[in-house]
Amino acid sequence: MDTTERLYYQDSHLTKFDARVLSVSDAGVEGRVAVRLDRTAFYPTGGGQPTDTGALDEARVFECVDEEERGVLHLVEAAHAPEVGALVRGEVDWTRRRDHIQQHTGQHILSQAFVELHGAETRGFRMMSEASEIDLELASPGDAAIEEAVNRANEIVWDDRPVRVHHVTAEEAARMPLRKDSEREGALRIVEIEGFDMSPCGGTHAHRTGEVGLVAVRSWERARGLTRITFVAGARALADYRRANRTARAVAALFSAGRDEGPEAVARLLEENKLLLRRARALGETAARAEARELLEEAMQVSGAGTPGGGARLVAQVLEARDAEGLKRLASALVEHAGTVALLGSREGADARLVFARATDAPGDMNALMREACQMLEGRGGGRPDMAQGGGRRSDLLVEAIEQAASKLSDEP
Repeated sequence: MDTTERLYYQDSHLTKFDARVLSVSDAGVEGRVAVRLDRTAFYPTGGGQPTDTGALDEARVFECVDEEERGVLHLVEAAHAPEVGALVRGEVDWTRRRDHIQQHTGQHILSQAFVELHGAETRGFRMMSEASEIDLELASPGDAAIEEAVNRANEIVWDDRPVRVHHVTAEEAARMPLRKDSEREGALRIVEIEGFDMSPCGGTHAHRTGEVGLVAVRSWERARGLTRITFVAGARALADYRRANRTARAVAALFSAGRDEGPEAVARLLEENKLLLRRARALGETAARAEARELLEEAMQVSGAGTPGGGARLVAQVLEARDAEGLKRLASALVEHAGTVALLGSREGADARLVFARATDAPGDMNALMREACQMLEGRGGGRPDMAQGGGRRSDLLVEAIEQAASKLSDEP
């Protein structure tokens, strides 16, 4: 038999109550003890809904744990813990409880809306600190289908329908049009939304659907064969709107546009940016070819390299303020010239980056040279025999790493 009378089963709006302390034990957490009461309005974590918090007299209640038939444990401050046998006054944090009521009741309404419109059953529910999630068997999700369900859910909210709780036997529950079956045996608690939904549930719920205020879907995605809906209800929906509205106005202000003109302004900027990137890339390639010609004029010959022209031209350089794309672009421009090998490096703070490349008729395995150089730089890299990239955290050894690669290249027959 349950040692704790669970008052929240009868009245989810009850926040103040008196109870007798049955036991006080170690909570396994420094500075806290576990208090068991003969009755409680504190909801323990379970069914996708987080714990209530509040106070027992002067002791702050941080968490409540459901121990099934053994009752509910209240984890409180050890410094203010009550004594066994004491009569205490419990007070549930109403702001947190109301938030949970709105989210959980909103979940029932939204889940049934998906069943009614799309035959999509809910297979999972999680209430997090800022939003909640339901996992649906919705095979063909889309904005239109989801918005249809959201509209239906809000119709039910604004109808302000009564929400009733029924305590029934398993036999009685079997005759009810339940949205889902219960895994619990024996007596069941059924939450009914008049004329719309009937589900077994032990959570805290509204007295009427109007308390939910509003249900809004923030996003959806496919996850593990299901459709995961992220939603907010009640005060969370208002907070989410305020954040989204501030963001939309801030973005629009950057373009001296109205809030609703923001997306169009961003789209124009992205299109302009694509054009500028294409132009910048073309100019970068032109500059790389010009720089390659200058570097080739100063390139040294690799002695002993068996190329058709009698030796490869080697460009071994450390270039400042070059990103990986810039290095690769210059290396590609260099090896467009026959018999050329490019061993290029650059620094970014303490990190070093490398690009090694060769023309098709030039000697050397760039992949092998890169691996050895990266080992010296305490990093990693690799690629193909004709081009490889990498780097490491020892930029102080960058010049030495390139000189070592050049030396190995010169030693090749």
